[in-house]
Amino acid sequence: MQGFILALNKVKDEDLIVSVLSRENLDTLYRFYGARHGVINLGFKIDYEKEPSSKSSISRLKDVIHIGFKWINNYKLLKLWQEFCALFYKHLKDAEQLDSFYFDLLENASQNWNKQNPKRVAIESYVKLLEHEGRLHKEFECFLCSGHIDEDEVSLLRAYLPTHKNCAHSHAIKKSAITELFNNHSTLFLNDNDIDILWYLLLEGL
Repeated sequence: MQGFILALNKVKDEDLIVSVLSRENLDTLYRFYGARHGVINLGFKIDYEKEPSSKSSISRLKDVIHIGFKWINNYKLLKLWQEFCALFYKHLKDAEQLDSFYFDLLENASQNWNKQNPKRVAIESYVKLLEHEGRLHKEFECFLCSGHIDEDEVSLLRAYLPTHKNCAHSHAIKKSAITELFNNHSTLFLNDNDIDILWYLLLEGL
């Protein structure tokens, strides 16, 4: 099966506890250290097998093949990708059941990561996630004062919750650009400064 590595934790003798997001689950697996093992890292897409263990409730990660991205050797792109993937582990680690949406979201993002500013890819993907989970607020009602946002600009909080600029005392973005983002999952009308603001909000957590 295939999956994305969302977390790595070293244990004794350089063995690893690896969290892998597949189409069906977020699997926690044990990987024994060995000279013949290929290098794996956070954010890597891998093909792998799970081998049940008679000594532990954690299955063994085996027969790992790294499925490389075209941009994998670009350090800047890889660093941003790893930051993005790490957010998914925190968001999904306590979920009792997962569907294929999250795997497909990362799959599509990985294919577009080098085709435009990767922060734009991440932001557009995040809006799709919020919509999928029923957490995307398109009504432009201020999260802080509950009043409708009539102004031409809107500020956003964590989880892209809309607020009045004067309520949040933070960077404001044209409402038309946010409408395009929320309705069509497009960052077309957001400038690079807006993108950086939305990226840092994204890093606060999914």
